[in-house]
Amino acid sequence: MRISSRNLPPVVGIGALILALMTPLAAATNWDELTPFGAERKGNSAGTIPEWDGGIRVPVPGYVGPGSLHADPFAGDEPLYSVSSSNSAQHNEVLTEGLRALLTRYPESFRVPVYPSRRSHSAPDWVYENTRLNDDRGTLAADGNGVSGAYGGIPFPTPDSALEVYWNHVARWRGQYIESRSADANVYADGKASLITRETQVKFHFYQKDGSADTLQNRLFSLMSKVTAPPRFARTAVLIQEPLNQDVEDRQAWIYDSGRRRVLRAPLLAFDMGPNDADGLRTADDTDMINGSPSRFDWTLVGKQELLIPYNNYRLEVGDEAELLKAGHLNPERTRFELHRVWVIEATLKPEFRHVYARRVFYIDEDSWSVVMADQYDKSGELSRVSIAYLKNFYELPGTLPAAYVFHDLASGRYSVQGLAVGDSEAETLKPAPNDGHFNSAGLGRFVQ
Repeated sequence: MRISSRNLPPVVGIGALILALMTPLAAATNWDELTPFGAERKGNSAGTIPEWDGGIRVPVPGYVGPGSLHADPFAGDEPLYSVSSSNSAQHNEVLTEGLRALLTRYPESFRVPVYPSRRSHSAPDWVYENTRLNDDRGTLAADGNGVSGAYGGIPFPTPDSALEVYWNHVARWRGQYIESRSADANVYADGKASLITRETQVKFHFYQKDGSADTLQNRLFSLMSKVTAPPRFARTAVLIQEPLNQDVEDRQAWIYDSGRRRVLRAPLLAFDMGPNDADGLRTADDTDMINGSPSRFDWTLVGKQELLIPYNNYRLEVGDEAELLKAGHLNPERTRFELHRVWVIEATLKPEFRHVYARRVFYIDEDSWSVVMADQYDKSGELSRVSIAYLKNFYELPGTLPAAYVFHDLASGRYSVQGLAVGDSEAETLKPAPNDGHFNSAGLGRFVQ
């Protein structure tokens, strides 16, 4: 276990200080009982969550190569049961408040189809090795606003604070470089949808295989994204350089102004700023469920729970958008939920800051460290939005990423979807990453042209 000030008990006087120094800070991590990412290896006592057996490590039959849609490794599974508004009380203990709210909001159409639990998550061995080393070398910044010492793996595989869990999500394994062409959709209460297509490139500096904590230069990732359709948004683009320790420097961001054909700095592309193409349905820090500096909130570690979460959602890519995007929510016939253990953390807005969310609850898959669901509460304390990341294993990588994100606005009945596969193409996770100089303001101008 790493040694840092968060492990030390409060001391009063020299005697207490000497006693503290003589007391072991923590027992050594027993990795035999954990997965390489720090999750509990064993299943649950009821047998409804299986033991982790290594997950999916290689592509499954039917997969034709990088950039193609993923064949479903569990296509033969049948639902165990389905949770609806009529029987939700029987399953209340395994439902998040957000899922209960969706069942109440859409009693005739929304349901949670529950399948056998498949702990399919996996990652490369070198990421596992770095994760184990990070258990000793990773530390939080003094106020929790960043990470130091860790690289190339999960920063805090055996966390004991909410902010360590938070940074495990933000710095989780998603590959070294992702290039994608995807579709977003804003879906209105009547089921009509406006589609936006975009091209995105993301380089995860934190996961450069031959790097080190010293060579990261405080860069977590670099991202460039441009809208390609519809015409009114086309050639809109953004560049983000995300720091690993946000006490050292703030996020750097630029936008491409298509009217003036210029790259401009965007100092406020963070927190609850609303992206122009999201129709007010999500904030900048809703992207990837939660991102950026955690400094505006107080964080509480609630603990672990067994909950129904979206997992192994390969069927989201079968069929067209019109059949998937229904009024109020995705077509339940295309979704899959399973019982898994999750970490639960809660964020409460500090009184000196403003944000559209006064409180947020995040549910993090223990195997992959992905935030898989989030409940967001407004200033009156009402649950106003529910966010869901529909996970699956990109087994060519391998790694667990969302097949799509969905952001529900309960009051209006609208929702926003991010990251849908376009046609027969999937995000490309195995291309060589461009050099760091590609991700600068000049590079953004070239990317748009």
